[in-house]
Amino acid sequence: MKLASYVRTGSPGFGAVVEGGIVDLTGRIAPHIVSLKALLAADRVADARAYVEGRRADFSRSDVRLLPVVPDPSKILCIGLNYEKHRAETRRPDSEYPAVFTRFADSQVADGEPIIRPRVSDRLDYEAELAIVIGRGGRYIDEAVAMEHVAGYSCYNDGSVRDWQRHTHQFTPGKTFPGTGAFGPWLVTADEVADYRQMSIRCILNGDVMQDATLDQLIFPLPRLIAYCSSFTPLQPGDVIITGTPGGVGDRREPPVYMKPGDVVAVEIGGIGRLVNPIVAEE
Repeated sequence: MKLASYVRTGSPGFGAVVEGGIVDLTGRIAPHIVSLKALLAADRVADARAYVEGRRADFSRSDVRLLPVVPDPSKILCIGLNYEKHRAETRRPDSEYPAVFTRFADSQVADGEPIIRPRVSDRLDYEAELAIVIGRGGRYIDEAVAMEHVAGYSCYNDGSVRDWQRHTHQFTPGKTFPGTGAFGPWLVTADEVADYRQMSIRCILNGDVMQDATLDQLIFPLPRLIAYCSSFTPLQPGDVIITGTPGGVGDRREPPVYMKPGDVVAVEIGGIGRLVNPIVAEE
């Protein structure tokens, strides 16, 4: 099942993407379940699947404006340096633990919306990543059961303002400018993904493939990331973990390749979907 968040006729909602459009789920499973995050918090994904089965679309995709898959996560945890090729191109040492930083919810944009290059920099870089959304929260989650806590998967472009990223040894200033984190187009529920490690991931900039990898190349696999992150912070339904980007980032090319106004960037993950965003300058 594919679940999307959107605005229709001025009101936010969520639904299932089906052939011909979207089955609206806003308030349909229960009156208080009016968002994807609320559905996950109520543990009612199975009920949503039963409701959608055999049902025709309520409206077409063109009738809505997509929102980031989870517009209001309590946490967005980003993992750095999680592919060997990317670690090597940055010349950073091996680490026993994942590199973790945060992104703010108000930095996100949806599929089709513009990624914004801030006025203070011309070094906006792409980062194709797999996002996982937590369905069942927990603390000190064991790796052996960690995947049971995953509600589903989506595409993420963790746009990075490279010079601001390097102002100090802390990444966060360059990682959470408004309009730089693209998230979408939808959540593919975990039951539809047999083995995430077999999925491909690519970033395509103006038609040119810039990053191309498979998810089995992650240095720290998903169960390890979930277990590690849940040790220092309780994970909640709707929380997002962005799992790292492959090698081939623009900042490490010769000469560097940064995204500029007029560009179009896409993140493709096999079995998940395609996230496409134009690049614009901050007004």
